[in-house]
Amino acid sequence: MKFLTAVAAVIALMSGSAIAAEECEVPPSLIASDTGLARVTKEIKEKHRLDVSVVGTGSSTLPGPNGASFAYPARLQAALGELLPGNEIKVVVHILPRQTTADMAARLEKILADDKPALVLWQAGTFDAVIGIEPDEFSSSLGTGIDKIVNAGADVDLINMQFSPHTEAVLDVSTYAAVMQWVAQERGALLFDRLAIMRYWSDQGIFDLYAATKNSDMARHVHNCIGRVLASQIIDAAHLTPEGVTKN
Repeated sequence: MKFLTAVAAVIALMSGSAIAAEECEVPPSLIASDTGLARVTKEIKEKHRLDVSVVGTGSSTLPGPNGASFAYPARLQAALGELLPGNEIKVVVHILPRQTTADMAARLEKILADDKPALVLWQAGTFDAVIGIEPDEFSSSLGTGIDKIVNAGADVDLINMQFSPHTEAVLDVSTYAAVMQWVAQERGALLFDRLAIMRYWSDQGIFDLYAATKNSDMARHVHNCIGRVLASQIIDAAHLTPEGVTKN
């Protein structure tokens, strides 16, 4: 990945970060995509700014009074600011727990009107799996939401569910992950495969996700890495350089 080294360097230099740079690395195949982010490219090139809206549920947050500052949306904003110096980066978070994808799709029109984002990061699928929403209904809600985002003139990056060894033992999310992959391909949307990335970190022993639920430092490190790898994917998909200009 062209910018993975740059992301790792940013992590190593971040003040107050105890995480080793190499812990955030993932195989390029997990974040590579032929899907572009034309609106992101345009906003950075012409306005030197990027407005991002994050729509999601509880897995996009961390508990505690300072949890928001350590969760992946805040870490994404920090990483994009480091990787795109001279550009104004603003990430606005719209997180509500226990929301189905249909619930979130219904809220999108107001979010889009209020934020006017160039990019919407939509984390979905977790609560749908928990309560057993039918895959066809889940797919339809995703498609409806993506259409709203695109019609508002924004790019979309779908974020699937997080990986947890404890959860995997009692809840099969594979069907919902497959639906998200299919819908993203059908609609020409970008997909951030958080499930596969976190599973890779767990399989490689980079993060002990069996202990993550009891270890707040571990959870912060995981979110830190998610934010930075996500920043790398966005920059590559928008064909940007660290100076914020498009690559040939």
